[in-house]
Amino acid sequence: MKPLPSFLLLSALLAAPLAHAQAPAAATPAVAPAPLPPQQPDVAAPKMDPKTGQPQAGFVASHEKFLAVAKEGKAQVVFLGDSITAGWAGGGKEVWAKAFSQWNPANFGIGGDRTQHVLWRIENGELEGIKPKAAVIMIGTNNTGGDSAEAIAKGVTKIVNTVRTKLPTTQILLLAIFPRGDKPDGKLGAGYDKIKEINSLIGKLDDKKSIHYLDIGDKFIQGKAALSADIMPDFLHLSPAGYQIWADAITGKLNELTK
Repeated sequence: MKPLPSFLLLSALLAAPLAHAQAPAAATPAVAPAPLPPQQPDVAAPKMDPKTGQPQAGFVASHEKFLAVAKEGKAQVVFLGDSITAGWAGGGKEVWAKAFSQWNPANFGIGGDRTQHVLWRIENGELEGIKPKAAVIMIGTNNTGGDSAEAIAKGVTKIVNTVRTKLPTTQILLLAIFPRGDKPDGKLGAGYDKIKEINSLIGKLDDKKSIHYLDIGDKFIQGKAALSADIMPDFLHLSPAGYQIWADAITGKLNELTK
């Protein structure tokens, strides 16, 4: 084969890099967050943001605040729960100050939390550096929409056992899940049947020694199986009057447990 004329060889060499420079850059495809794996009620997991696939910023911020409170080691009574517990800092603020201030209480409640989220929090530092005389636990209502009663009870049991392990000298006051929901005919919502089933299971954790189960749900019911908007405005969260009922129902037991 004859060699290419020099001018053709030069043209080929010049064309190659020019073609490369003009080639459009490959577009980087947008990567959607991977679907969040299902969370089991008895497996510790942080609350995740489905848009980012990362732990929710608000959840992390509250957790970090609780870590600081725990590190101070001053609280003699700790409340663990979801938005109903968190509401002690809102509608229940005045009741909280009057009923529990003698114990320098700590409120470790986060709105929307499920059993797996509370479990994650207490497995990741919220009980470190703190030695309360009593821990009040009320959790599980946010699990009722998608988890079985048995699974939810397992989650509550795991929380109780974890608190028992990390705080061996702390008395546990385990509260039944509060009733929720209402209908025009005054009957409790269908979800209450599941709540009753969960409560019947977690009630068996009471050992009369360091774990004490208390069901105060009937105190929120006015009349025949009906919740009052004066006590639960949205038939889930408590009004100041509802928090007063809660405080009145457990203060005597807390006095007994913190002696």
